[in-house]
Parts: sequence; C-alpha cells; structure tokens
Amino acid sequence: MTDARQVLAQVQVAMMLLTRLPAGNIAGAAPQLRDAAWAFPLVGLIVGAVAGLAVSVAHWFGLPPLLAAGLAVVAAVLATGALHEDGLADLADGFGGGQTRARKLEIMRDSRIGSYGTLALILSIGLRWQALAFVAAISPASAVCAVVAVAVVSRAGLPALMVALPPARDNGLGRSASGGDWAGAAIAGAIGVAGAVVLLGPLVAVFVTLAVAFALVGLGTLALRQIGGQTGDVLGAAQQITEIMAWLVIAASVAGQGA
Repeated sequence: MTDARQVLAQVQVAMMLLTRLPAGNIAGAAPQLRDAAWAFPLVGLIVGAVAGLAVSVAHWFGLPPLLAAGLAVVAAVLATGALHEDGLADLADGFGGGQTRARKLEIMRDSRIGSYGTLALILSIGLRWQALAFVAAISPASAVCAVVAVAVVSRAGLPALMVALPPARDNGLGRSASGGDWAGAAIAGAIGVAGAVVLLGPLVAVFVTLAVAFALVGLGTLALRQIGGQTGDVLGAAQQITEIMAWLVIAASVAGQGA
C-alpha cells in the first residue's frame, strides 16, 4: 500500500469508528485503530462541518438561535450515532454506581442507562446547546466557526489519552486502541491546535487548548484511579467533556467581547 493510500485508509478507519457517515471501501488490509488515531481531528472537521451547515441553514430560514443550535446538536449526534454520548453515560453510571473496579467495568458494559448516565447526558447536551445558542445569537458566522473548531479540538486529544493510559480491559475498544505512539498523538494535537487558531483566533485558541488539556488530564487521572486505565467509554466521555470545556471558553470570550 502506497503512503497516500495508507493515509487515506487510516482516515477511513477513523471515520468508520467515530461516525455513521459513509467512508467508502478500504483497499487492502485495514489499518489498526491505533495507527489511525492521528486522523481523529480530521473526522471532527467533517462532523463539525455537518453541524455548522445546520446552523447556517437554520439561520438562512430565519430560525431563532436557540433552534439553530438545537438543530446543530441533533446533526452532530446523527453524524456520530451518539457514540460519544453513549460513552459519557456509561462512564457516569459506572463511576457513580460501582463500588469496585470490576463492578464499575461491569456497569459500563451494561447497555442499560441509569440515573447518573441520564443526568450526564442532560447536562452535556444542555451546556453545549446553550453555549452554541449564545454564540449564534451574537454572531451566526462565529457560531459556525466555533462549532467546527470545537468538533476538531475535542477529538484531537483522544490519541494522547490512548497512549498515556493502559487499557482497563483485556478486550474491547480500549484494548484495540492501545499501543499507539506519541508521534501520532502529536500530529492529532497539532491539527487540533491549528484548527482552533484558524477558526477561533490565536488568543481564544490558547485558552481553549489549555482548557481541553486540563480536562484530559483530570479525566485521565480519574479513570486511572477508578478502573485502572482507559476504555472506549472513557474516550467517548473525554470527547464530550473536552467539547463542553471548549464551549465554555468560547462563550466566555464572546461574552467578554460584547461587554
């Protein structure tokens, strides 16, 4: 497989994992997930573009910012198949309801959702929806840029978490995602920072990057203490939590500019 075809195949694998969008057929053997992790922020660019298009179309039809933001959240959820939301809910149920490491992992694997997971989803969707609506009310164009930037940045740090934390299980997504290297994580991080700078401006990008890094370190430390490493649910929850942190920083910067 040529280098170009290998890169394309890695992007396709990342697309297949993180979205429900068509990614095409892979020519030859499919790359390992850990080798495709660098492309996570590129997938975020596509998901963000879908959500940004929803904001633009809603604004063009004259819908109020709150509805435009709601449609953007729906578009992103449909594009990803609620993969990350599912991870957040499972992590909240497991960490909140389990008393031992084994029990936490058992709860996280259970497809049923509990009260902790339900509350986590309500808070996650509510915060992202309201932050996007707030930005869209001030500047629809800024909202489109922000929704794309957030989608990119919130996936750019996941490869670092995959490398830094050992798998908490002997099987599952966390296991298949382990074993990567810091070079791929650095590429993903660089793509995320570059996207934030271009779409948000250097100053806001710095604060967004710091907030995302803080959230990743905090969640990684918590996961290590709770279950001894990372799983697919931990990675999904990390995307949601870093997205929330990025939105809070962006909303604060927009509020500061309007003051």
